[in-house]
Amino acid sequence: MPDDLRGTNPRGLYFVTDLANAIQEGGTVDAAELQDLLARHGGPPFVLTDDDARQLSEAAGQLIQVLQLHDEDRAAEAINALLARYPAEPRLTRLPGRPWSLHARAPEDADLTHWLLSTAALALGLWLSERGGCAWGRCAAPDCDRFFIDTGRRTPQRYCSPRCATRVRVAAHRTQRSSAGPAVPAGPVTSAAPAELPGSAAAASPGPDPVGVASPEDRA
Repeated sequence: MPDDLRGTNPRGLYFVTDLANAIQEGGTVDAAELQDLLARHGGPPFVLTDDDARQLSEAAGQLIQVLQLHDEDRAAEAINALLARYPAEPRLTRLPGRPWSLHARAPEDADLTHWLLSTAALALGLWLSERGGCAWGRCAAPDCDRFFIDTGRRTPQRYCSPRCATRVRVAAHRTQRSSAGPAVPAGPVTSAAPAELPGSAAAASPGPDPVGVASPEDRA
């Protein structure tokens, strides 16, 4: 375990969801994978052991339980329970090239579980209070259940990435075209305007895009 956890934080909510996705996909992450994940999010350069990785994987299970909640009252209760069990000292920190932001400082005797859950609970609590609800979710695309942080301002986000949104949109378009049936040959030309056929371009048009996704690239 790292010798000093004071003043170290995972860098933002995307670390929380990426950690949760790594855990739910593999059940656990080894020390090298976890250090790489921390590095990608600008986290502290921990030197972790396999025991450290197992401890953090078990702790992340409690974060997954919060991310599975959609009711804001239940989510607030769960986050408050984590903050009560794993208290931290909030303090404003300014990282190089970035504005001041609120971070959690773990106690001197904190272990890795305390460090992770105190900092992550604070981040989730701040996000819930800013957005007024559970601004996170699970991908609605078939064969994908990855968590994401909902950064959409107008329409709730449904998919973890534009790729999943596009995949669902293409599948829906193909299904709509298939259900429209084959085109019916046009009959003899008459003076009356022909009726719109089921297979015509107008009937087969998919209409407005039924799938909307707020791009997760606008990182908090």
